[in-house]
Amino acid sequence: MRFLGALMAGLIGIGISLPIMAAPQTESAAEPDTLTIERIFSAPDLTTIAPQQLRFAPHSKHISYLKGSAAQPDIYDLWLYSVRDDTHRLLVAADELTPDPTQISAAEQARRERQRIRAAGIVEYHWSPDGSTLLFPLAGQLYLYDIETAAITNLTNSGMSATDARFSPAGRFVSFIHDHNLWLVDLATTHLRQLTNGGSADLMYGTAEFVAQEEMKRMTGYWWSPDEQQIALTRVDNKPVIRVVRADMTDSGTELVEQRYPFAGSANAIVDLGILKLPVTDEQPAVTWLNLSERHGDGYLARVDWVADSKRLGYQWQNRSQNQLSLYLLDTDKPGVGNSPIVQESAPTWVNLHDDLIFLDDARHFIWASERSGFKHLYLYRLDGSLIRQLTSGDWMVDKVSRVDETTGYIYFTGRKDTPLERHLYRASMNTTNPSQPTRLSERDGLHQITFAADARSYIDYFSSSTQPPQVSLHGPTGERISWLHQNQLDETHPLAPYLADWQFPEFGNISAEDGQRLYYRLTRPAQFVDNQRYPVIVMVYGGPRAQRVTNSWGDYFTQYLAQQGYVVFQLDNRGSGNRGRQFETGIYRKLGMLEVEDQRRGAEFVRQLPFVDPKRVGVFGHSYGGYLALHLILRADDLFAAAVAGAPVTDWSLYDTHYTERYLSSPQNNAEGYRQASVLNYSAQLKKPLLIYHGMADDNVLFEHTGKLIKALQDQALPFEMMAYPGKQHGLSGRNTSIHRYQLVADFFARHL
Repeated sequence: MRFLGALMAGLIGIGISLPIMAAPQTESAAEPDTLTIERIFSAPDLTTIAPQQLRFAPHSKHISYLKGSAAQPDIYDLWLYSVRDDTHRLLVAADELTPDPTQISAAEQARRERQRIRAAGIVEYHWSPDGSTLLFPLAGQLYLYDIETAAITNLTNSGMSATDARFSPAGRFVSFIHDHNLWLVDLATTHLRQLTNGGSADLMYGTAEFVAQEEMKRMTGYWWSPDEQQIALTRVDNKPVIRVVRADMTDSGTELVEQRYPFAGSANAIVDLGILKLPVTDEQPAVTWLNLSERHGDGYLARVDWVADSKRLGYQWQNRSQNQLSLYLLDTDKPGVGNSPIVQESAPTWVNLHDDLIFLDDARHFIWASERSGFKHLYLYRLDGSLIRQLTSGDWMVDKVSRVDETTGYIYFTGRKDTPLERHLYRASMNTTNPSQPTRLSERDGLHQITFAADARSYIDYFSSSTQPPQVSLHGPTGERISWLHQNQLDETHPLAPYLADWQFPEFGNISAEDGQRLYYRLTRPAQFVDNQRYPVIVMVYGGPRAQRVTNSWGDYFTQYLAQQGYVVFQLDNRGSGNRGRQFETGIYRKLGMLEVEDQRRGAEFVRQLPFVDPKRVGVFGHSYGGYLALHLILRADDLFAAAVAGAPVTDWSLYDTHYTERYLSSPQNNAEGYRQASVLNYSAQLKKPLLIYHGMADDNVLFEHTGKLIKALQDQALPFEMMAYPGKQHGLSGRNTSIHRYQLVADFFARHL
């Protein structure tokens, strides 16, 4: 590892000691009404155990979901809700099926880190197409649960570690990845078949490469044809990617871990797409490879989708500079014929990926999302690429397509038409003549996450607002509520009840950026607020491209803790953040850390002028991109900020991955000055105020090398700072005790300096 020598010279001995935290406990009914960090991460869950991953059964009579127990909220079990009877029942308890439901392979751990899954136990599952069984992985094994008999069948052999498992479209097979190869289970015979050979960490079959998972949100590398006769799959050659080594320190010693990491400007994995025709025997099936790199040059396989007739396959290709996205359609019987895209999007900056390509069941039309107007909207096309009509329009963003009902001709989608701070469900006709006026179906102000039944006759609404913790309800197609799945009322029985007397609901507002665009903020006042007193402020910052943090949704408990400790908590979405359109988003192109800092400065200047704020006691706290901005702000805006905490920060963009970094900064070879100005290291000599840095030492996303370089630069200049390293922890720093330690560390730092 390039930074290892510098790291070892500076890391040991500079941490802060904290008391050892107690083991997990369930709070008693007589708990105090003072919110503590330990209570935030203890059972019972303060939000209550809301159902996760809610899905309709194919026949729509049942709804399945995952939920932890009151004692173990982070170990998920599999549950079933009967729509007719309005009853819930536990199907599978993870800890009854395996002695250690937290046990997962390194491959699965990496996959969950990319998916931001923090829970253990049963964390994913699938319905069979006929609704008779449920498939789920647990501790590396695959299980089938029979709804009628409650029988559980293990489909895999001991020693296997299955990931990315699913049913085939007709339900005759279960496919999965094991040891970098694609496997198949014939459910009629339970016979296991290996469909690819020679898979390794350097040559993977059917698996999404690192940047596809981390940055492109493509979590799979194989796709079944609707008729089950073919599988499209990827072959990923990781050998061109730079190999790095990190030191993973634990209480049992130090392990050197190798990782392929595509640094900005360096080589990516070579990804090809193939068509596998399923054999009727156990002979090795032949794969026809498309040779994508020869067809298209350097770039990315973004998305893959089958047309309903199973004869044609669509794939999206994004060029290396990401200013062009092309949709190709090929005949799988003649995959070498034709090389012209049926739709192509281009932009002077970059083109955002999306998941809103829907091939309709008639195999003659498709729906496509585009930001060509400056805002993401939906368009109806013929399969030859000719545009029929625009389905939505206006100065607002479509979020995603929820369901297309071809019988009635309606398309359901979530979007931000009413306000960018809320996400609502809308409906539009595919024959619309007024695309700017879809019908809004969701009623309550807040954030709605929608899951439709297959027949589009009902949907699940996962809802929250700044005053209502997550609720789950069942609705009819025009928005009427049928029943509650999880009402979650803030009454005297709620886990939050002992703390509600001091609870502070946020207030929203906006200020103007330098160019006049609106910047939204969220402000939470101290719990014991007195008009003639001035309070310290903590600015919670993220600010990364396309992200959005200021929304009318249920907030985080650390903000509440800070408010009850006497802080004002302020958060602002700067230019570059998401759901505001291309003009708002793309001003950061080729110059990261400039507009974001300018807008966060404006936010700090605004909050410092409030009559109840002490302008000399303003701190800033951020993690990941937020850590990066926190560093910029304490180094370049120390006239406004008195102290900063930077968690797992990017410090030098040449150390971050290709797809993310080059989208916004281009490559280091083409924008050396942009990289220099964006680097925190370029400003490290300007540190004058208190700074705390923390980082997980097993972070495979923002490598520890970022922090290693920064602490070496600060030490070389004899500048004081505080540092905490978390051995064995990845970017999310998950785990109860780690979370307690980290947030207590941050709280203690601000208590000392603000």
